[in-house]
Amino acid sequence: MDFVLFAGTAVLGRYFVTPRKSLKTSTSIAAISWETLQQQNAVTSNALLEEYKDSRRFAKLAAYEGDLTIQRDQEDASKLIKGIEFAQQKGVIDPNFVPEPYIPMDVLGKTPDQVADLILQHVNEHQTTEQNGLVLVLVGLSGTGKGTTVAKLNEKLQQQGLSVTNWSNGNVFRSVTLLATTWCEQHHADDLEAALTKDNLASWMSMLSFGKNPEGVYDIRIQGLGLDCYVSKIQNTLLKSPTVSKYIPTVAQYTQGEVIVFAAQAVEILQHAGVCVLLEGRELTVNYVRTPHRFVLHLSDESLIGKRRAAQRLMAAALHDAEQQRADNSSVKEILEAALDRLVEDITQN
Repeated sequence: MDFVLFAGTAVLGRYFVTPRKSLKTSTSIAAISWETLQQQNAVTSNALLEEYKDSRRFAKLAAYEGDLTIQRDQEDASKLIKGIEFAQQKGVIDPNFVPEPYIPMDVLGKTPDQVADLILQHVNEHQTTEQNGLVLVLVGLSGTGKGTTVAKLNEKLQQQGLSVTNWSNGNVFRSVTLLATTWCEQHHADDLEAALTKDNLASWMSMLSFGKNPEGVYDIRIQGLGLDCYVSKIQNTLLKSPTVSKYIPTVAQYTQGEVIVFAAQAVEILQHAGVCVLLEGRELTVNYVRTPHRFVLHLSDESLIGKRRAAQRLMAAALHDAEQQRADNSSVKEILEAALDRLVEDITQN
Protein backbone atom coordinates (compact mmCIF):
# COMPACT_ATOMS: atom_id res chain seq x y z
CA MET A 1 0.00 0.00 0.00
CA ASP A 2 2.55 2.27 -0.93
CA PHE A 3 1.74 6.01 -1.19
CA VAL A 4 1.56 8.15 -4.29
CA LEU A 5 2.07 11.83 -4.87
CA PHE A 6 -1.09 13.99 -4.96
CA ALA A 7 -0.72 16.37 -7.86
CA GLY A 8 -3.84 18.33 -7.06
CA THR A 9 -7.18 18.58 -8.80
CA ALA A 10 -8.18 22.19 -8.61
CA VAL A 11 -7.24 23.93 -11.82
CA LEU A 12 -6.43 27.58 -11.43
CA GLY A 13 -8.82 30.11 -12.92
CA ARG A 14 -8.12 31.08 -16.50
CA TYR A 15 -6.18 34.24 -17.10
CA PHE A 16 -7.91 36.79 -19.28
CA VAL A 17 -5.15 38.34 -21.32
CA THR A 18 -4.85 40.19 -24.57
CA PRO A 19 -3.10 38.46 -27.47
CA ARG A 20 -0.15 40.82 -27.24
CA LYS A 21 3.04 38.80 -26.84
CA SER A 22 4.58 41.00 -24.15
CA LEU A 23 1.55 40.71 -21.87
CA LYS A 24 1.36 36.92 -22.37
CA THR A 25 4.99 36.54 -21.36
CA SER A 26 4.48 38.65 -18.27
CA THR A 27 1.48 36.56 -17.24
CA SER A 28 3.42 33.32 -17.78
CA ILE A 29 6.23 34.43 -15.52
CA ALA A 30 3.80 35.51 -12.83
CA ALA A 31 1.95 32.18 -13.04
CA ILE A 32 5.12 30.05 -12.91
CA SER A 33 7.47 31.94 -10.66
CA TRP A 34 10.65 30.55 -9.14
CA GLU A 35 8.85 30.37 -5.82
CA THR A 36 5.96 28.41 -7.37
CA LEU A 37 8.33 26.01 -9.09
CA GLN A 38 10.21 25.36 -5.85
CA GLN A 39 7.04 24.25 -4.05
CA GLN A 40 6.79 21.08 -6.19
CA ASN A 41 3.25 20.42 -5.01
CA ALA A 42 -0.38 20.87 -6.08
CA VAL A 43 0.16 24.63 -6.43
CA THR A 44 2.95 24.02 -8.93
CA SER A 45 1.12 21.37 -10.92
CA ASN A 46 -2.08 23.43 -11.07
CA ALA A 47 -0.12 26.42 -12.35
CA LEU A 48 1.47 24.26 -15.03
CA LEU A 49 -1.88 22.81 -16.05
CA GLU A 50 -3.21 26.32 -16.52
CA GLU A 51 -0.12 27.58 -18.30
CA TYR A 52 0.00 24.68 -20.78
CA LYS A 53 -3.71 24.05 -21.22
CA ASP A 54 -3.47 24.93 -24.93
CA SER A 55 -0.04 23.41 -25.58
CA ARG A 56 0.11 20.56 -28.08
CA ARG A 57 3.47 19.47 -26.71
CA PHE A 58 2.11 19.22 -23.18
CA ALA A 59 -1.00 17.41 -24.46
CA LYS A 60 1.25 14.85 -26.15
CA LEU A 61 3.22 14.29 -22.94
CA ALA A 62 -0.01 14.07 -20.92
CA ALA A 63 -1.53 11.48 -23.28
CA TYR A 64 1.63 9.38 -23.07
CA GLU A 65 1.75 9.57 -19.26
CA GLY A 66 -1.97 8.81 -18.97
CA ASP A 67 -1.72 5.70 -21.14
CA LEU A 68 1.38 4.56 -19.25
CA THR A 69 -0.29 5.03 -15.86
CA ILE A 70 -3.39 3.07 -16.88
CA GLN A 71 -1.22 0.31 -18.36
CA ARG A 72 0.79 -0.01 -15.15
CA ASP A 73 -2.38 -0.06 -13.05
CA GLN A 74 -3.81 -2.84 -15.21
CA GLU A 75 -0.60 -4.87 -15.03
CA ASP A 76 -0.40 -4.48 -11.25
CA ALA A 77 -4.07 -5.40 -10.88
CA SER A 78 -3.58 -8.53 -13.01
CA LYS A 79 -0.69 -9.71 -10.83
CA LEU A 80 -2.62 -8.92 -7.67
CA ILE A 81 -5.69 -10.85 -8.83
CA LYS A 82 -3.52 -13.94 -9.40
CA GLY A 83 -2.09 -13.63 -5.89
CA ILE A 84 -5.54 -13.24 -4.34
CA GLU A 85 -6.95 -16.19 -6.29
CA PHE A 86 -3.98 -18.32 -5.19
CA ALA A 87 -4.61 -17.36 -1.56
CA GLN A 88 -8.28 -18.25 -1.89
CA GLN A 89 -7.43 -21.63 -3.40
CA LYS A 90 -5.11 -22.34 -0.46
CA GLY A 91 -7.89 -21.39 1.96
CA VAL A 92 -5.85 -18.53 3.45
CA ILE A 93 -8.57 -15.96 2.75
CA ASP A 94 -12.31 -16.42 2.35
CA PRO A 95 -13.39 -16.18 -1.32
CA ASN A 96 -16.87 -15.16 -0.15
CA PHE A 97 -15.70 -12.31 2.07
CA VAL A 98 -17.71 -9.14 1.48
CA PRO A 99 -16.22 -5.80 2.60
CA GLU A 100 -18.22 -2.79 3.67
CA PRO A 101 -19.30 -0.61 0.72
CA TYR A 102 -17.02 2.09 -0.66
CA ILE A 103 -18.07 5.71 -0.83
CA PRO A 104 -17.23 7.22 -4.24
CA MET A 105 -15.63 10.65 -4.19
CA ASP A 106 -15.01 12.68 -7.32
CA VAL A 107 -11.87 14.73 -6.63
CA LEU A 108 -12.13 16.80 -9.81
CA GLY A 109 -11.80 20.49 -8.96
CA LYS A 110 -11.00 19.83 -5.29
CA THR A 111 -7.80 20.60 -3.41
CA PRO A 112 -6.22 17.95 -1.14
CA ASP A 113 -7.50 19.91 1.87
CA GLN A 114 -11.04 19.87 0.54
CA VAL A 115 -10.96 16.14 -0.16
CA ALA A 116 -9.63 15.42 3.33
CA ASP A 117 -12.27 17.67 4.90
CA LEU A 118 -15.08 15.89 3.04
CA ILE A 119 -13.77 12.52 4.20
CA LEU A 120 -13.51 13.65 7.81
CA GLN A 121 -16.98 15.13 7.64
CA HIS A 122 -18.36 11.75 6.62
CA VAL A 123 -16.32 10.00 9.30
CA ASN A 124 -17.62 12.33 12.03
CA GLU A 125 -21.18 11.70 10.92
CA HIS A 126 -20.80 7.90 11.03
CA GLN A 127 -18.26 7.25 13.80
CA THR A 128 -19.94 5.89 16.95
CA THR A 129 -18.86 6.91 20.44
CA GLU A 130 -18.19 3.33 21.56
CA GLN A 131 -15.56 2.82 18.85
CA ASN A 132 -11.99 3.21 20.06
CA GLY A 133 -9.73 4.07 17.18
CA LEU A 134 -10.49 4.86 13.57
CA VAL A 135 -9.68 2.83 10.48
CA LEU A 136 -9.91 4.80 7.25
CA VAL A 137 -9.33 3.23 3.81
CA LEU A 138 -8.62 5.05 0.54
CA VAL A 139 -8.42 3.39 -2.87
CA GLY A 140 -8.43 4.62 -6.45
CA LEU A 141 -6.43 4.67 -9.66
CA SER A 142 -2.92 6.10 -9.73
CA GLY A 143 -3.07 9.85 -10.09
CA THR A 144 -6.26 10.38 -8.09
CA GLY A 145 -4.34 11.69 -5.10
CA LYS A 146 -4.55 8.93 -2.51
CA GLY A 147 -1.08 9.54 -1.07
CA THR A 148 -1.40 13.27 -0.50
CA THR A 149 -4.96 12.90 0.77
CA VAL A 150 -3.71 10.42 3.36
CA ALA A 151 -0.96 12.89 4.34
CA LYS A 152 -3.57 15.65 4.78
CA LEU A 153 -5.79 13.35 6.83
CA ASN A 154 -2.85 12.45 9.04
CA GLU A 155 -2.09 16.12 9.60
CA LYS A 156 -5.69 17.06 10.38
CA LEU A 157 -6.28 14.14 12.75
CA GLN A 158 -3.08 14.90 14.65
CA GLN A 159 -4.21 18.51 14.99
CA GLN A 160 -7.24 17.09 16.80
CA GLY A 161 -4.87 15.51 19.32
CA LEU A 162 -5.35 11.95 18.01
CA SER A 163 -2.74 9.23 17.64
CA VAL A 164 -2.38 8.46 13.92
CA THR A 165 -0.40 5.95 11.88
CA ASN A 166 -0.18 5.12 8.17
CA TRP A 167 -0.18 1.36 7.64
CA SER A 168 1.71 -0.18 4.74
CA ASN A 169 2.14 -3.85 3.86
CA GLY A 170 5.54 -3.16 2.35
CA ASN A 171 7.59 -4.13 5.39
CA VAL A 172 5.47 -7.25 5.96
CA PHE A 173 6.33 -8.49 2.46
CA ARG A 174 9.98 -7.62 3.09
CA SER A 175 9.93 -9.50 6.42
CA VAL A 176 8.53 -12.66 4.80
CA THR A 177 11.09 -12.35 2.01
CA LEU A 178 13.89 -12.06 4.57
CA LEU A 179 12.68 -15.28 6.22
CA ALA A 180 12.33 -17.02 2.86
CA THR A 181 15.84 -16.13 1.71
CA THR A 182 17.29 -17.04 5.13
CA TRP A 183 15.57 -20.44 4.97
CA CYS A 184 16.96 -21.06 1.49
CA GLU A 185 20.47 -20.19 2.63
CA GLN A 186 20.21 -22.51 5.64
CA HIS A 187 18.82 -25.37 3.53
CA HIS A 188 21.14 -24.72 0.57
CA ALA A 189 18.08 -24.32 -1.67
CA ASP A 190 18.71 -22.54 -4.94
CA ASP A 191 15.08 -22.41 -6.10
CA LEU A 192 13.33 -19.90 -3.83
CA GLU A 193 10.03 -20.18 -5.67
CA ALA A 194 9.94 -23.93 -5.00
CA ALA A 195 10.40 -23.20 -1.30
CA LEU A 196 7.25 -21.08 -1.15
CA THR A 197 5.02 -23.98 -0.14
CA LYS A 198 1.86 -23.56 1.92
CA ASP A 199 3.53 -25.17 4.96
CA ASN A 200 6.68 -23.06 4.70
CA LEU A 201 4.69 -19.87 4.33
CA ALA A 202 2.54 -20.75 7.34
CA SER A 203 5.71 -21.44 9.33
CA TRP A 204 7.34 -18.15 8.33
CA MET A 205 4.20 -16.13 9.02
CA SER A 206 4.08 -17.65 12.52
CA MET A 207 7.50 -16.09 13.08
CA LEU A 208 5.97 -12.61 12.67
CA SER A 209 4.08 -10.90 15.48
CA PHE A 210 2.70 -7.42 16.04
CA GLY A 211 2.80 -5.51 19.29
CA LYS A 212 4.79 -2.96 21.23
CA ASN A 213 8.58 -3.01 21.05
CA PRO A 214 10.82 -2.22 24.06
CA GLU A 215 10.39 1.50 23.34
CA GLY A 216 6.62 1.15 23.67
CA VAL A 217 5.96 1.64 19.96
CA TYR A 218 3.83 -0.76 17.91
CA ASP A 219 6.13 -2.77 15.69
CA ILE A 220 6.52 -6.02 13.76
CA ARG A 221 8.81 -8.57 15.41
CA ILE A 222 10.64 -11.32 13.50
CA GLN A 223 11.48 -14.40 15.59
CA GLY A 224 12.77 -17.51 13.89
CA LEU A 225 15.51 -19.08 11.76
CA GLY A 226 18.08 -17.46 14.06
CA LEU A 227 16.52 -13.99 13.70
CA ASP A 228 15.09 -11.96 16.56
CA CYS A 229 14.58 -8.33 15.62
CA TYR A 230 12.05 -5.55 15.22
CA VAL A 231 11.28 -4.23 11.77
CA SER A 232 11.84 -0.62 12.80
CA LYS A 233 15.47 -1.51 13.57
CA ILE A 234 16.22 -3.23 10.26
CA GLN A 235 13.85 -1.57 7.78
CA ASN A 236 16.66 0.47 6.23
CA THR A 237 19.31 -2.25 6.38
CA LEU A 238 18.45 -5.96 6.23
CA LEU A 239 14.99 -5.41 4.74
CA LYS A 240 16.48 -3.37 1.91
CA SER A 241 19.38 -5.67 1.17
CA PRO A 242 19.91 -6.62 -2.50
CA THR A 243 18.80 -10.21 -1.85
CA VAL A 244 15.52 -9.20 -0.22
CA SER A 245 14.79 -6.59 -2.86
CA LYS A 246 15.47 -9.10 -5.64
CA TYR A 247 12.97 -11.67 -4.41
CA ILE A 248 10.14 -9.45 -3.12
CA PRO A 249 8.07 -9.67 -6.35
CA THR A 250 8.20 -13.49 -6.30
CA VAL A 251 7.41 -13.77 -2.59
CA ALA A 252 4.61 -11.19 -2.85
CA GLN A 253 2.88 -13.20 -5.56
CA TYR A 254 2.67 -16.22 -3.23
CA THR A 255 1.98 -14.41 0.06
CA GLN A 256 -0.77 -11.90 -0.76
CA GLY A 257 -3.29 -13.77 1.38
CA GLU A 258 -0.99 -14.32 4.34
CA VAL A 259 0.09 -10.68 4.40
CA ILE A 260 -3.51 -9.44 4.05
CA VAL A 261 -4.56 -11.52 7.07
CA PHE A 262 -1.57 -10.33 9.10
CA ALA A 263 -2.31 -6.70 8.21
CA ALA A 264 -5.99 -7.02 9.15
CA GLN A 265 -5.03 -8.38 12.57
CA ALA A 266 -2.42 -5.67 13.14
CA VAL A 267 -4.85 -2.91 12.19
CA GLU A 268 -7.42 -4.36 14.59
CA ILE A 269 -4.87 -4.24 17.40
CA LEU A 270 -4.09 -0.60 16.63
CA GLN A 271 -7.75 0.35 16.49
CA HIS A 272 -8.49 -1.27 19.85
CA ALA A 273 -5.57 0.73 21.27
CA GLY A 274 -7.29 3.93 20.17
CA VAL A 275 -5.04 4.62 17.19
CA CYS A 276 -6.35 6.16 13.96
CA VAL A 277 -5.11 3.94 11.13
CA LEU A 278 -4.92 5.24 7.57
CA LEU A 279 -4.63 2.72 4.72
CA GLU A 280 -4.09 3.54 1.07
CA GLY A 281 -3.87 0.97 -1.68
CA ARG A 282 -5.78 -1.33 -3.98
CA GLU A 283 -9.19 -2.68 -3.08
CA LEU A 284 -8.16 -6.32 -3.22
CA THR A 285 -5.52 -5.77 -0.51
CA VAL A 286 -7.51 -3.54 1.86
CA ASN A 287 -10.93 -5.19 1.53
CA TYR A 288 -10.16 -7.58 4.36
CA VAL A 289 -9.67 -4.80 6.90
CA ARG A 290 -12.99 -4.21 8.63
CA THR A 291 -14.14 -0.58 8.63
CA PRO A 292 -17.20 1.41 7.53
CA HIS A 293 -14.95 4.27 6.43
CA ARG A 294 -14.00 3.32 2.86
CA PHE A 295 -13.51 5.84 0.08
CA VAL A 296 -12.69 5.39 -3.59
CA LEU A 297 -11.21 8.49 -5.18
CA HIS A 298 -11.87 9.06 -8.86
CA LEU A 299 -11.77 11.76 -11.50
CA SER A 300 -14.84 12.36 -13.62
CA ASP A 301 -12.38 13.67 -16.23
CA GLU A 302 -9.82 10.86 -16.44
CA SER A 303 -7.65 12.80 -18.87
CA LEU A 304 -6.44 14.76 -15.83
CA ILE A 305 -4.56 11.68 -14.62
CA GLY A 306 -2.13 12.00 -17.52
CA LYS A 307 -2.05 15.78 -17.27
CA ARG A 308 -1.15 15.63 -13.58
CA ARG A 309 1.60 13.13 -14.18
CA ALA A 310 2.93 15.24 -17.04
CA ALA A 311 2.91 18.29 -14.77
CA GLN A 312 4.79 16.36 -12.09
CA ARG A 313 7.47 15.27 -14.54
CA LEU A 314 7.78 18.75 -16.02
CA MET A 315 8.07 20.56 -12.70
CA ALA A 316 10.66 18.06 -11.40
CA ALA A 317 12.77 18.35 -14.56
CA ALA A 318 12.50 22.14 -14.62
CA LEU A 319 13.43 22.46 -10.93
CA HIS A 320 16.55 20.37 -11.48
CA ASP A 321 17.59 22.54 -14.42
CA ALA A 322 16.72 25.76 -12.58
CA GLU A 323 18.83 24.80 -9.57
CA GLN A 324 21.75 23.93 -11.82
CA GLN A 325 21.46 27.31 -13.53
CA ARG A 326 20.66 29.26 -10.34
CA ALA A 327 17.57 30.60 -12.05
CA ASP A 328 15.33 33.46 -11.03
CA ASN A 329 11.85 34.54 -12.15
CA SER A 330 13.10 35.95 -15.42
CA SER A 331 14.39 32.58 -16.66
CA VAL A 332 11.81 30.12 -15.26
CA LYS A 333 9.62 30.24 -18.35
CA GLU A 334 12.56 29.54 -20.65
CA ILE A 335 13.68 26.64 -18.46
CA LEU A 336 10.18 25.14 -18.47
CA GLU A 337 10.01 25.35 -22.25
CA ALA A 338 13.36 23.62 -22.65
CA ALA A 339 12.39 20.89 -20.16
CA LEU A 340 9.09 20.29 -21.93
CA ASP A 341 10.85 20.02 -25.30
CA ARG A 342 13.25 17.47 -23.85
CA LEU A 343 10.50 15.34 -22.28
CA VAL A 344 8.47 15.30 -25.49
CA GLU A 345 11.56 14.39 -27.51
CA ASP A 346 12.27 11.50 -25.11
CA ILE A 347 8.82 9.94 -25.53
CA THR A 348 8.95 10.49 -29.29
CA GLN A 349 12.20 8.57 -29.53
CA ASN A 350 10.84 5.79 -27.36
